[in-house]
Amino acid sequence: MKELSFLGHSISICSLGKSELRGINVEEHITYNFYVGEYRGIKLLFLEPKKRNPSPKTCAITADRISKIKGLPVVFILESAPSYERQRLMDKDVFFIMGNKFANLPMLVANERMRTSKPTKKLTPVAQYILLYHLQVESLEGLSAKDIINKIPYSYESITLGITCLCDMELCEKVASGQKNKIIHFLDKGKNLWDKAKDCLIDPVDKNIFCDALNSEINFPKCSINALAHYTWLNPDETVMIMMNKKELQNLIRENALLGMNEFDGNVMIEIWKYPIVSLINEKNEWVDKLSLALSLKSDKDPRVEGEVERLINEIQWKD
Repeated sequence: MKELSFLGHSISICSLGKSELRGINVEEHITYNFYVGEYRGIKLLFLEPKKRNPSPKTCAITADRISKIKGLPVVFILESAPSYERQRLMDKDVFFIMGNKFANLPMLVANERMRTSKPTKKLTPVAQYILLYHLQVESLEGLSAKDIINKIPYSYESITLGITCLCDMELCEKVASGQKNKIIHFLDKGKNLWDKAKDCLIDPVDKNIFCDALNSEINFPKCSINALAHYTWLNPDETVMIMMNKKELQNLIRENALLGMNEFDGNVMIEIWKYPIVSLINEKNEWVDKLSLALSLKSDKDPRVEGEVERLINEIQWKD
């Protein structure tokens, strides 16, 4: 008899005898310890790796095979692993208990600390990128995380966590497509989806810095008031306004390319953004994307700016 404890729950499990392991192949005998137990009235078969955690793909294949043989849901007893590894297991519909803080079981989803902390009130940068890409570049409806990898500049792990964040905010949901694949289904469209997301959208700008001159041959995208002037009827400002990411800023500082850098004023204003311009991957952009621009100017209370931002949003051709 063995006791499994996780998040205040406990399950008593018993080792399976040799007669109960018929159909299990030699490799599986060598790789796992086998137990049986019950949770919320459901009888479960538990597999505990004797060494390190198997890959999510291996878990999915093994669970499918053994579940068909024994006629029971298979649950893996795993060592602690990074969040992206747990997400990969869940994406493949693998049941597991991982330490005492994480689990994905029939009739219980207890991932990310059982959501004991309140769901995030704001989108993460990658989640916002996915949403804005869907709204203004091309629709991601019906695509899986793997389908999106070649469309946006983030890793598979980051994309899956971004989709989870969008699901938490009830902007989309994961829908089963086949036995082992999940696709995105957005819960609204176009302007309605944008309006629904308004309260959880973040300002893409991390911070502003200024300098008297920028000695660089790189053509950084234009942002802020000057980008708004490009898209609308507003007059541009004489100040050069560009955006870049933290790494690009660090490179310029290391090269001494920012003359008279400060946090208050200068001929060049630089916005450091939390995520890249939302566009087709590897596309060269002279201007920041419209929706991110609108969010970056949200706190500007100049009536002219507010009016042109509203015009900008109303004239967007939604891509979903």
